[in-house]
Amino acid sequence: MNWTDHISVDPNVCHGKACIRGTRVMVSVVLDNLAAGLSPAELVRSYPSLQPDDVAAAMAYAAELARERIVPTPLGVAA
Repeated sequence: MNWTDHISVDPNVCHGKACIRGTRVMVSVVLDNLAAGLSPAELVRSYPSLQPDDVAAAMAYAAELARERIVPTPLGVAA
């Protein structure tokens, strides 16, 4: 599965944020829901325009972004 088949960025849709192709469901919404503990099946039930491959594509897109840049994190503090 190629995430580029499922993710689109259009300046006229959702202010140019990455969305699931053909929908107005932003990738960030999919990822936020997964991070909150929803399963991919629950997401598909909550957003009928999504398919299971769309959820997988959102995760693959996020992984690609994580490889492309480094996000500074705070140094670990001993407790």
